[in-house]
Parts: sequence; structure tokens; C-alpha cells
Amino acid sequence: MATRILIVEDEESLSLLLRYNLEAEGYVVDSVARGDEAEVRLQEAPPDLALLDWMLPGLSGIELCRRLRQREETARLPVIMLTARGEEAERIRGLATGADDYVVKPFSVPELLARVRALLRRAKPGHVAALLTAGDIELDRETRRVRRSDRELHLGPTEFRLLEFLMQSPGRVFTREQLLDSVWGRDVYIDERTVDVHVGRLRKAINRPRQPDPIRTVRGAGYSFDETFARS
Repeated sequence: MATRILIVEDEESLSLLLRYNLEAEGYVVDSVARGDEAEVRLQEAPPDLALLDWMLPGLSGIELCRRLRQREETARLPVIMLTARGEEAERIRGLATGADDYVVKPFSVPELLARVRALLRRAKPGHVAALLTAGDIELDRETRRVRRSDRELHLGPTEFRLLEFLMQSPGRVFTREQLLDSVWGRDVYIDERTVDVHVGRLRKAINRPRQPDPIRTVRGAGYSFDETFARS
């Protein structure tokens, strides 16, 4: 069963960015922009994890979190608080109210996704796959190791994240801009040609002569992990 995540965020652009990246990881995502609407949604069908903004119309995120912890159905619901409040006292308040983790805006999308996986792994270990496999490639998220056939591949941290991201959505084509946002983070300002450089490094690391290349270049669009590679 797919893992369900609820985004409670009134900033539309951020909500769309989070939805896009979470769906790319295979999660089923729903979103609301008001705290009072989120409370109703959470009562009707609690998700597996909630991303909860602190400042919300209708009902604040901190009050919503407090109410969630008072209800038996949502007392153990994993909650990550999203907020622009970075002061220590505010972080302590958020955690004391019942949040499991606390992310200060602006944040790195790859870091947030890693926190989501880590929290789900602790709360619902069956919902997060530690191992990604396709064809003769095996990527272990916990040990940060990649193998192809009988050899271990030595990838840099960026190449590892790039391969991990592409393997999560076989066949889906990502533009260079989308890869920059998802792998490097939206607050990192680098040229889109950087993606081409790292894709080249990734290909050099994972491919030997006469081996099929799992990374597909889509002219005028971007890159994808070849969905037919898993059947090779």
C-alpha cells in the first residue's frame, strides 16, 4: 500500500513543489491550505505522515499539532513542522507540542525528503524501501552503497543522490531545472549545465563497455531512468 502524506501549507508555490517531489518519490500526496480544513481531513482519514506549516489561516499549525496529539487516532501520527521561525525557543515549543521534527524555511528539498524517509522508517518501517533495484543495479539508501552485477560502484554524494532520484521514478522524464531543484535544492543557484556534467560522471561510474546505459537522454527535455532497464 502506498504511503500517504498530507501537506498543510498555505504558500501555494511551496505546496506544489513539495507535492511534486514527494510524488516523484512514490508517495500519495494530498494538500490543504487552511488549518481548520486540515483538522477535518485528518479526522476523516489520517495519513501516514503530515507536513505542517506553523502559520496557517483558520487554525495555527502549532494548535493543530496539539489537537492531533490529544486524539487517539492521531496521537502517534508522524508530524514534521515547517516554519520560518528558527529561534531555539520556538523550535523547543514546536517539539514540545508534539512535532517529531522541525524544518526551518528556506530548506533543502533533498534534506526534507531524507527527513521524511527517516521518520517513516522509524514510525512505519514497512513503508520505506531501503533498497532500490533495477536490472543489475542495486542502491542501498541506508549504507549509501551502489552495486552493479558483481562490482561496487564508487559514486560521489551528488551522483548518488542523482541516481537515487532517477531510480525512484523509472520512465519519468525530468528537466534539468527539476533535477536541480530536487537533487541540489531550490536555494542552490548553479547553471543547468551542471546537471549534464554530473550525469556524465554518473554514466562513467556505472557503465562499462558494452553494458546498457540506464540513463536516458531525452533531447530537448532532460533525463530519465530507462523503465525498460529493470526488465533487462
